[in-house]
Amino acid sequence: MVKLTTHQEICRHFSGLLSYPDERVADRTVRCLAKVEAVNREASSPLERFLAFIESNELARIEEAFTGTFDLQALCHPYVGYQLCGESQQRTMFMIKLRELYRQFEFAAGNELPDHLTEVLRFIGLISDTDCRNEIIQDGLLPALDKLIQGIENEDNPYLALLFSLQCFLSEGTAPDSERLSTEQQEEYSS
Repeated sequence: MVKLTTHQEICRHFSGLLSYPDERVADRTVRCLAKVEAVNREASSPLERFLAFIESNELARIEEAFTGTFDLQALCHPYVGYQLCGESQQRTMFMIKLRELYRQFEFAAGNELPDHLTEVLRFIGLISDTDCRNEIIQDGLLPALDKLIQGIENEDNPYLALLFSLQCFLSEGTAPDSERLSTEQQEEYSS
């Protein structure tokens, strides 16, 4: 089991990596990889592939990959509520509940909608309430990541590796055995 402070820090690192890339993306990836390697080898392998992409491409190409993944693929919008509920009243209710949680824990959300993957990761990266964190991971992030991963059409997409790394990391120590990734799924994305 990962220490809470380490888990929080890694969640914040992933939040940064899933934000629109800038000139700090390589440094952020290296820092995230160092933390993940220390606690979850399965999650670090796909993150190494993501880092290889980052280090071998110009920022413009990285931005293009990000936009092509999260903005242009209809099934890959990086919103937890959208992934769980689509554009519906349930998503609105989900966002209202998130806003209430954000206020309750005095979390200052950024410019994105409250259900944006980066906002949710930053939130669980800052709060210490284990029950709240686990509920968001189990009932929100992991099911949304399943759908995001399934929605990426190109198996060589570097953001597929990043999402899979996040999924492996969040699954470890938080999901019951029945909800963990199958060995076949892990091998498919880890190699």
